[in-house]
Amino acid sequence: MVSLAPFDYLHGKYPNAGIIWIDAHPDVSSVKDGYPNAHAMVLRTLLGYGEESIAARMRNKKFRPSGVLYVGLQPLHDYQENFLKEVGVDYQVQSESFVTNDEIRSFTKRFDHILIHLDIDVLDERFFHSTYFANPELVGDGSGGGKMTMEKLTGVLQCITAHTDVAGFTIAEYLPFDEYRLHRMFSGLSIFTE
Repeated sequence: MVSLAPFDYLHGKYPNAGIIWIDAHPDVSSVKDGYPNAHAMVLRTLLGYGEESIAARMRNKKFRPSGVLYVGLQPLHDYQENFLKEVGVDYQVQSESFVTNDEIRSFTKRFDHILIHLDIDVLDERFFHSTYFANPELVGDGSGGGKMTMEKLTGVLQCITAHTDVAGFTIAEYLPFDEYRLHRMFSGLSIFTE
């Protein structure tokens, strides 16, 4: 949900703003799809199709479907794919290869400002462990984690920031499980607690 209020606000300030959604998931779910967690409904709401309880918080006009570029998107559930096609969001699943720098530059040239949503789960949990999918104790809705390396993400962000004015940048779902485990371990040792 971290992107909803700031992106809505910034869209009111910068009407010609586009969104680059760096995420393994599209975040266009709804309650009627059987998915109750609001964090997966944010982009749907920004596009003007959100659940009333969330959409009522919007203060500015909705984003156009042509104003969204997905980077890192992984295979979709049928209801997500249907929604994106119905509303006209151009997207590509990037399980084999990511959008190119040329595609990113072409997208950014259409806007005066870009808003970046970075969901940490776009990163491959084998190489970056502070993501939901790195914790085997958790179960989700069947969606997989991302396939991106830190080096690729660095290149994507450098490409974006070198070619456009970034007016907003949000980071979602940073889950430092290793740090939490260390904290738990150390808090049980008297040398650290007495």
